[in-house]
Amino acid sequence: MQKKREITARPMTRWSRQYKQSADEKEILAEYPRPGMVRENWQCLNGLWDYAFIQKEERPASFEGKILVPFSPETCLSGVNKQLMPESYLWYERKIRFLPGIWESFLKGGRILLHFGAVDQSCMVYVDGQKAGSHNGGYLPFSIDITDFIKKEETDTGGCTLSVRVWDVSDTSYHSVGKQTLKPGGMYYPATGGIWQTVWLEAVPEVFIKNIMWEACYDEGAVQLKAECPAGCRKGNFFIKLRFINSGYQDRTLPFGKNCRIPLPDFVSWSPENPWLYKVKLDLYEGGENTSQVLLDSVESYFAMRKCCLGTDRAGMRRIFLNNNPYMQVGILDQGYWPESMYTPPSDEAMVYDIETMKKLGFNMLRKHVKVESERWYYHCDRLGMLVWQDMVNGGRKNKSFYVTYLATMFQLLGIKARDGHRILLSRQDKQGRQEYERELTKMVLMLKNHPSVVCIVPFNEGWGQFETERMTSLVRTLNKEILVDQASGWFDMGGGDFKSIHHYFFKLKLKKETNRALALTEYGGYARRIAGHCAQEKEYGYKTFRSKEALEEGYEKLMKETVLPAVKEGVSATVYTQLSDVEEEINGLLTYDREVLKMEPGLIRKWNNELRRAVEKRNNHKDKGDKENE
Repeated sequence: MQKKREITARPMTRWSRQYKQSADEKEILAEYPRPGMVRENWQCLNGLWDYAFIQKEERPASFEGKILVPFSPETCLSGVNKQLMPESYLWYERKIRFLPGIWESFLKGGRILLHFGAVDQSCMVYVDGQKAGSHNGGYLPFSIDITDFIKKEETDTGGCTLSVRVWDVSDTSYHSVGKQTLKPGGMYYPATGGIWQTVWLEAVPEVFIKNIMWEACYDEGAVQLKAECPAGCRKGNFFIKLRFINSGYQDRTLPFGKNCRIPLPDFVSWSPENPWLYKVKLDLYEGGENTSQVLLDSVESYFAMRKCCLGTDRAGMRRIFLNNNPYMQVGILDQGYWPESMYTPPSDEAMVYDIETMKKLGFNMLRKHVKVESERWYYHCDRLGMLVWQDMVNGGRKNKSFYVTYLATMFQLLGIKARDGHRILLSRQDKQGRQEYERELTKMVLMLKNHPSVVCIVPFNEGWGQFETERMTSLVRTLNKEILVDQASGWFDMGGGDFKSIHHYFFKLKLKKETNRALALTEYGGYARRIAGHCAQEKEYGYKTFRSKEALEEGYEKLMKETVLPAVKEGVSATVYTQLSDVEEEINGLLTYDREVLKMEPGLIRKWNNELRRAVEKRNNHKDKGDKENE
């Protein structure tokens, strides 16, 4: 029996109101989904699909209605408003008519790839009733080659029926789940399932560029590129022609499938103040000097020259360095939830609004909290100049709150170091869950490696599903040697990674200088203020509640003046305020859930963010050498 949540009174953002007025489902998140590797021949499959909830695995005999993809069925934007329960399956189905370019490519021997941004939690994909592929894990993109399941003789214009069967056990098992729960309240939010990111088709040739990996060699003044084809491609004499679109560098001819280092004299550094992206085009050819050269594939991409690491500043403190200079990262916790669509932003403009608004308030970093966004979100951070600390999505069995919240906070106060070997207490007793976590962490790190905005990976938050912390830290560094690692945000610090990571909500902040690591205040504040007419729930949750704008501003200013600014002067190299917006019962956002009200004067927030940055700049009296030399 499916549960139906009454959510008609929930707030709605301006972007959803605009959609309701236009009523054109073809325009829903219709932008190109993968800006780091763009092809012209693609087709967005967002829009209305048939859906049905059913207790059996078999395809339903009939469907219940229409669901608007890519919104989860639990959300009001989906048009369904039903909770997918662990004992049920959710079926999607839609007849697809291929765009002419895709069909023509297929008839010429090309391949058709079906891409999913994310499907929560597990799914099986069918093409005209045939099993085409499956995927487990609710937060990462995946692709299925559906070429061999398409019938050429079926129609002159090309098409097929796509079916997707989804099941989601939510927080009843060991899978990655974030803050989703079937029993929401406080800092935990309603569970969502199903397709929640863009679905799209792409036509590619028989031999094509499957993956591009960029690596900035900042100190050497070069960039490293590796372009790869799918495993099992036919043998041939393949090479890449690299063309620079928005710079004066000469085109290059490079071997396909090998690491290639490209010198970039007098390069322009990327930073939040100057988010310069090198735009390029990669053409894949087959042939040689004495034979004809055939163009097989073309993609547009981008990269940036940026270095983020730890260093020792002039005052002898370990700090974050950006492009070889001390750089204060002033961040805010960003959970990426929306009242009408939960995990899925209602539009591309909505994503941009959050990033731009925080930047106008003086933040230069977002900590993306226990959720992985679509590629477009990271692209917007790349082009707008917003640093990102990316959390891995937590999993395991349900948290033991008495241990990972109450006792852990007391341990921090008393200076007691807890170990990460208590698998039952830290909810990681399932071997399959630990193996799954490791696979997903690997995929996430590799997926984000090309984004210059992503400067830090956070494997564990507050002990939620934490295990083998040092080994997971080593894994991240093996996959991306240029990334910073906050191995255990909050508590259960194992002494590794790049930061002594502190959460500060209840007790007096105590700092102890680190020899090799930097100090980071990775959560603080959480000050709550309810704004009538802009809340999703009647219950309230926050770490300290204020009933007026004036009281909130007074409390915020006192916190910044007496605690946070002194901490930065004592060596804290990054700060993360809780949080960007309200989420469900949690009303401690700077913005209301619907993004309509900023709860404090913007000038006050900017003032203190600027003070935090100036505290580091004054001690080091520097300018970004890389940016200055390349202006």
